[in-house]
Amino acid sequence: MVIPVHNEEEHLDGALSGVEAAVSRLRLAQPRIGVRVLVVLDSCTDGSAAIASAFTARNSCFSVLPVAFRSVGRSRRAGSWQVLGALSDGRPEAAAGLWLANTDADSVVPDNWLVGHLELAAAGADAVLGSVEVDPAGVAPDLLSRWESMHPFSEDHPHVFGANFGIRGSAYLQAGGFPRHLAHEDRVLAARLREKGFDVRATDTVRVLTSGRTQARAPQGFGAYLRTLGMDIALAPEN
Repeated sequence: MVIPVHNEEEHLDGALSGVEAAVSRLRLAQPRIGVRVLVVLDSCTDGSAAIASAFTARNSCFSVLPVAFRSVGRSRRAGSWQVLGALSDGRPEAAAGLWLANTDADSVVPDNWLVGHLELAAAGADAVLGSVEVDPAGVAPDLLSRWESMHPFSEDHPHVFGANFGIRGSAYLQAGGFPRHLAHEDRVLAARLREKGFDVRATDTVRVLTSGRTQARAPQGFGAYLRTLGMDIALAPEN
């Protein structure tokens, strides 16, 4: 799995702890499955590297890839290629049995996250588009209410979140992988998969908790979207 990081010292420990718990549960459920967690440190100038190093020191499945892109799309792409390239030599037929799970450094996955993704993969899914729930801590109640009204939790939802995105290795390679975009790399890849006829499952069964901050790391990313929603609320005429 791949986690892109840019100056996330406030949230990274919680994010990696959630992933560690999900790995532990998967190992109990399916001990024969190998797991690799790659933390892609993109141009970090804060304490993110030290936090990631603490996890690599105590858990051999964690590793770090330093890059200098300032681009979430390029970070996801580089991390995905390192994982898939090392395990399949970039050949789709060799990557069919590999599952590439993605989340974000300001998000916390549930402990059944990897188990749930692989259950859907075993049922035939080529990609899983999981839902996210905004962490209410520090979020204005009216903004949280607006978000929830626009993003009801349901199966077959229309949304795509990089914080909860899984894909079969062969499908990833055949669809061209994450584009090198500053934002919306997840939506572009999901659209490519659907255009090519892959089995894409949108689900609420493995919901991820994500930060409700409005100071975005990526332009036009999730935080920027929440900020825009907040501005819309502020500018709306009073009844």
